[in-house]
Amino acid sequence: MQALYQWQLNDQSAADIVLQFSADPEHERTDHDMFRDLVREVIAERETLDAAIGGYSDRAVAQLDPVEHAILLIGVYELLHSPDVPYRVVINEAVELCRAFGAEDGHKFVNALLDRAARELRTPEKTAES
Repeated sequence: MQALYQWQLNDQSAADIVLQFSADPEHERTDHDMFRDLVREVIAERETLDAAIGGYSDRAVAQLDPVEHAILLIGVYELLHSPDVPYRVVINEAVELCRAFGAEDGHKFVNALLDRAARELRTPEKTAES
């Protein structure tokens, strides 16, 4: 989330961001391959992901808080490309990130948007629950 937040503010390349974060001692606890792939893929698919976010949102993507936007980019990416991760886990992780780093009630917006996205993007999984 922090890497994508930084990318939004500085418009660095994915490679530069990955290198920078990889040099940080805190990054040692991270799954390096997953981190690299997530940063690269989210940046590469930003237009598609933003279009999806905009379709589920009641406000323009350009008006989103950068922290919430980074979290939503990750969440929608995972809903689209990580079917092995249950949608409830995707939403829960996004909400927890937003509670930790986002605006006071930002987690409510993130929760609602990702729930709407999951209804469409994970229809078979949601249907199986019913």
